[in-house]
Formats: sequence, structure tokens, C-alpha cells
Amino acid sequence: MRPPPAFLISLTSPFTLSTLRTLQNALVAHAATTSKTNVIPGEVNAAVLVPLCNVDGVPGVLLELRGGKLRSHAGEVSFPGGRVDQVDTSFLDTALRETQEEVGIHPTQIDILGQFGPAEQSLKGMRVWPYIGFVYPPSSTSHTADTRSLGDPLPSISLSSLAISQSEVETVFHLPLSAFTAPSRLRPDMFRAATPYWAVDVSDIVEHLEWISDPSGQPEVGGREGRLEVWGLTGWYMSLLMRILKVYQ
Repeated sequence: MRPPPAFLISLTSPFTLSTLRTLQNALVAHAATTSKTNVIPGEVNAAVLVPLCNVDGVPGVLLELRGGKLRSHAGEVSFPGGRVDQVDTSFLDTALRETQEEVGIHPTQIDILGQFGPAEQSLKGMRVWPYIGFVYPPSSTSHTADTRSLGDPLPSISLSSLAISQSEVETVFHLPLSAFTAPSRLRPDMFRAATPYWAVDVSDIVEHLEWISDPSGQPEVGGREGRLEVWGLTGWYMSLLMRILKVYQ
């Protein structure tokens, strides 16, 4: 199935090497037209990975529901990632280390495609640097020497194979790319009360969890009107990626 002319990639066909190449080129083109975010001395930094993957042949992104007191406080839907540690030699090292610690994905399973931005601040005041990578199953860690053709579907990962850090992560789920164009899932929101973006309802995808909306209304947490949503900074970065891929205008 070919993608609609306006989209750079298909939202329903599995990721392929050709898809990843297209995404890399789009990230380079985006960087050329985006002001560079400077590292500010004394500012607290964090980094996240936007982990693209195939699951059962369906292209999507892995997202976490952060651990916490879900019966009294809604979980935060987020990417794997966290604060920069002294052991990290770069922001990318932070994203890879945190991904391995939180969901058990080894850096050798990840093909880093690039980064995008600008890097925004979280509500906690950390500057968050996002990287995009494609995740291979553990049996395909030699992906750099992959001999498959550009159009062959890349291998799918199994969510049951992930080693989730129970102290940090409640669950991990796969959000298909097609969800970002499903009208029933989308809700218009404002990032930092200034810039419009789409929040995405995932209530039916994240199953068997008891949660309620956060009464403080903080935009990184939970959702609105009884929904669990990808919103706040995570939703903003996903909307930005959709714009880079010409899915959103």
C-alpha cells in the first residue's frame, strides 16, 4: 500500500530500510530550517528516545506509562528517557542509557536516525533533547550489516520481550502511526498555552489500568475528561514529528 501523496511515509505499512532513509532525510531537512538550541550553562538537561518499531508488522512508536500511584494519580505517558547523568558523554548517551534501564532495549538494537527540535523545557524545568531511533528485536542486533532490500519489512519486536523497570514504568505500549490521523482519537490542545498541537487518546490501548485524571491539570500527566492521552511535551514532540513527515500541516 502506497502512502497518500502528502505523507512522506506510509502510516500502515511496516517500516523498511527505505522508510528509515526517508525519515533520516526529513530530519536533516527539518534541522536545516530550525534554529539550533544552545546548551545553557547551569540548565538541567534530559534526553528521550522516540523509539519507532514494527509490532506484528504494524509501524508505530513505543510509549511508556510512568509508574506511580495510578489509583490516585494518573500515569504520565512518555518516551523512554530521563535526566543527564555524570556518566553520560552526550545527550544521546543519556537517551540510550535510560531506554535500556527503563525498558531493557540495548543500544545495539537501536538504529539512531537523528534528532529534532527545538529542545523544549519540561514543566519541571529540564531542557529535553529528543532523538529518534528504530528498534530491532534482540535477535537482529547486527542490523548495521543488514542485507535485506530497501523495501523489505523490517523485523517486528515483541512487547513481551521487554524488561520493564517496575520502579519507573507501569507498562509499555505500541501506538500505531495510524492513530495520529484517527479523528476519534485526536483532540486539539495548546502547547504551553501558545502553540496548537494534537493530543491523542490511548485509553483503549493501555488496558487493565485504574487511573483518574490529575486534579492539578498539569499537561504532562494523564489526560482530560476521563481519557488517557499522549499530550504535553510528549504529545508536542509527536505532533512535531508528524509535521516533519507531512502528516500534519
